[in-house]
Amino acid sequence: MTTVAELPAGFADKVLSAQTIFRSVMDAMARPGSVRKIASVTGAPPAMMCGTAAIAMTLFDHDTPLWLDPQMSETSDVGKWLRFHTGAPVIADSAICSFALIADARALPALDRFAFGSAEYPDRSTTLILQVQSLTQGTAFELRGPGIDGTAILRAALQPVDLFERLAINAALFPRGIDVVLVADDAIVAIPRTTRVAAKGD
Repeated sequence: MTTVAELPAGFADKVLSAQTIFRSVMDAMARPGSVRKIASVTGAPPAMMCGTAAIAMTLFDHDTPLWLDPQMSETSDVGKWLRFHTGAPVIADSAICSFALIADARALPALDRFAFGSAEYPDRSTTLILQVQSLTQGTAFELRGPGIDGTAILRAALQPVDLFERLAINAALFPRGIDVVLVADDAIVAIPRTTRVAAKGD
């Protein structure tokens, strides 16, 4: 059993790494569909891809309640690692979480289980951090919206296969809605609530 004292440092240079990762995430949000590489974190629990761990160490703190899917929460290592490195509380109620970490996207709950924000505070919504198989191979998706010059094409192997169909609810909810960050190892793609996605086939 790993003790807190045995947990690794994560970042070799915490400040520089956090600044670099924050810029990568913001750049990904500003340019939906673009694949960005992200600085790696060492010693993350096996259920967490290095990109997920890097985002967690950069964006999470004691004011960002987290929800973990069953694969993330089935062992104590993920929660212990997150609490040690970020101080973020892990909660059982997905409806009030700031971030949701999804290791097994095939079991992604219905989106109405998460927070959409309110008209007054649309930022009080859940951002899904969704681990996927690939962000360079798989089904081709066409993206449109702010930050995209015309259209962008994303190839991704992901579950659930109807993820982007589910996210179509964002159009009706705006300015409320769900933001998504897809992670494949050390690569990330952001799908903000303003982005509209349609499958184009293989």
